Amino acid sequence: MNIVAFGASYSKNSINKTFAAYAASQFAAEKVEVLDLSNYPLPLFTTDVEAEIGHPEGISHFLNKLEQADLIVISLAEHNGTYSTAFKNLFDWTSRVKLKMFEGKKVLLLATAPGARGGISVLEAAQQRFPIHGAEIAGVFSLPNFHDNFSEDTGILQEELKNKFQEVLADVSVGDLV
Repeated sequence: MNIVAFGASYSKNSINKTFAAYAASQFAAEKVEVLDLSNYPLPLFTTDVEAEIGHPEGISHFLNKLEQADLIVISLAEHNGTYSTAFKNLFDWTSRVKLKMFEGKKVLLLATAPGARGGISVLEAAQQRFPIHGAEIAGVFSLPNFHDNFSEDTGILQEELKNKFQEVLADVSVGDLV
């Protein structure tokens, strides 16, 4: 089984990319690929730009990565209660090429943030929107106060959060991944 994971942020030091990679590493998979969205630079989507340049090459590459996955792990960065602008732009471009970009695949939705809400608002938005684009939401988890509750060496530090996270992972059943 193959897992594709990414933090829905273009930040060089994305805590969501770190969290997505950590979550993906918790599964027994043949292949885990963590995408860096900064490898998908795109002009701001407008129908005028689309008419002028067509679909940027990076979109086919991104779609190909999603197509290869048996499980997609996305940790969403939250900006003003919703997706980061850069991720929303990638999402908009991708949906113009393939509306059902997730193709019925299982998606583990995560979010983390430095604050106490842990990206809950962006998770709610994604839970509403992603199924329209073919996602089967397999699990949802928010990690609040990232810098206090996570260590790259040991993972989630707070025992109650760690247990809840493990429960979500246990519910994500993709063949023999869990």
